[in-house]
Amino acid sequence: MNSATVRTLLVRGMIAGVLAGLLAFGLAYLIGEPQVDAAIAVEESASHAHGHGGDPAEELVSRAVQSTAGLATAVLVYGTALGGITALALCFALGRVGAFRSRATAALVALGGFVTVALVPFLKYPANPPAVGDPDTLNQRTALYFLMIALGVLLAVGAVLLGRKLAPRWGNWYATVAGCAVFTVAVGLALAFLPAGDPIPHDFPADVLWQFRLASLGVQALLWTALGLILGHLAQRVLEPAAVTAPATTGDTAPGASVAAH
Repeated sequence: MNSATVRTLLVRGMIAGVLAGLLAFGLAYLIGEPQVDAAIAVEESASHAHGHGGDPAEELVSRAVQSTAGLATAVLVYGTALGGITALALCFALGRVGAFRSRATAALVALGGFVTVALVPFLKYPANPPAVGDPDTLNQRTALYFLMIALGVLLAVGAVLLGRKLAPRWGNWYATVAGCAVFTVAVGLALAFLPAGDPIPHDFPADVLWQFRLASLGVQALLWTALGLILGHLAQRVLEPAAVTAPATTGDTAPGASVAAH
């Protein structure tokens, strides 16, 4: 794949990230922000109950701005960066993970990204609303979270390489099963031995915590799903323009890894 094509796909990936980010922002605003408001209300109620009410400090950024412009900016920047990285991963994966065309490969890359970047860290260090977590351990929790992401990505890459090595002897199906099994066991060991996050306050409402975490994971799932579908469509227009304009005669599985020659 030449550098011009890589640059084009990088730009398309960033565009896909912006569009996916817009969808994720809509979902985060609809189902995530109400849970944040509920958590803030719990925190304020606990503060008043312990006699720490006093005069509220003036906010540098109002809650209304945080839940609209602030949230939109954060999600769109994150989506744009994620789209560019996913596009580069797509460039590397084309023709190397099987005889898949660009659209199917983009879907597989996005699925792998969701599992390694969102789902695996969530299983050990799920998102917590305000009032949950000790501010003094913020740096430690952030480092552990990114360590979990790095482990997820490295273990996924190792599982793919193992599957490719076993495929000539075991066949694609059993090699894929073996790679997934090794990945699952390795992730399980990481989940078991890495330090736990901060304990949840016993008086924090379980329903607010649960709904906040579900909303957080749902936003991530929507972001990665939209990114995979949109990037797959845009990549197909770059790599397979004939397949976009002509009626499809075959599925997404190519007879050979011809896309890798671009």
